[in-house]
Amino acid sequence: MRSPPVLAQGIYAITPDPVDFAQVLSVCRALLAEGIAALQYRNKLRDGHDARAGHVAALKHACDAFNTPLIVNDDVQLALQFGCGVHLGTQDGNIRSARDLLGPYAIVGASCYDQQSLGLEAIANGASYIAFGAFFPSQTKPNAKTAALHLFRRDLPSSISQVAIGGIQPGHVDKLVTAGADLIAVVQGLFAAPDPVAALHSYRTAFYRSKGI
Repeated sequence: MRSPPVLAQGIYAITPDPVDFAQVLSVCRALLAEGIAALQYRNKLRDGHDARAGHVAALKHACDAFNTPLIVNDDVQLALQFGCGVHLGTQDGNIRSARDLLGPYAIVGASCYDQQSLGLEAIANGASYIAFGAFFPSQTKPNAKTAALHLFRRDLPSSISQVAIGGIQPGHVDKLVTAGADLIAVVQGLFAAPDPVAALHSYRTAFYRSKGI
């Protein structure tokens, strides 16, 4: 019998808004080849369904080649259409409804910002992982509230992953992992880097060093 999915620990790459999707896809392929724990498609532009579906199809094909989970931000229907996971903020949909629609084996993630209570509620409603942040000033969400390290819990089931997000640089990774983060989510630190693969190496080295690996 299959078990509910548990995300591997490590670096969780999140795409920037895909103004130039061909470039975004190229970077994603390079990161996937090097090894990431998961990839999230995030698109806050007003692209229509067909454009977004085309993006997800291309990313799913790339992720499948490396057995890496693809998670769609905000759009449960796209996740269902392509057999992906989904990530939802508090304004983007209901965790319980997403779990019921996508089934027990889908990855369902929740933004919990700076509120531990949101994380516990999301877990109760079927979330696979909970994400806190921003821990540092973020170009992606410049007005995000600052999250504190004590948000991470040590008493959660092993099936629940905790994600840190928000302005994270390699030098921040140790304190986040030490506090309890299982995954480090990165947008600009990878996609805006002069060499995204070299940047990934820096994040991964910091992550594994923090884990004593």
